[in-house]
Amino acid sequence: MTKTELLSNIEKALEEIRPFLLTDGGNISLVAVDDDVVKIQFEGACVDCTVNQMTLKNGVEATIKKHVPQIKEVIEVR
Repeated sequence: MTKTELLSNIEKALEEIRPFLLTDGGNISLVAVDDDVVKIQFEGACVDCTVNQMTLKNGVEATIKKHVPQIKEVIEVR
């Protein structure tokens, strides 16, 4: 998979989960992909949400891994 395909598939995964975040006044953006680790940044209400780490692992990471199985981890950066 090329870097372009990888980024495209990650963006597709984020588009799949984004509507749920927007409903709660938040959003998510892709910051970088380094060594099979995706770095994302929560925005809006998601920044200070008490369950954003659960959302990160159970929602965002699971969805990205479904689209891009070689991804090992998704982490939040600020």
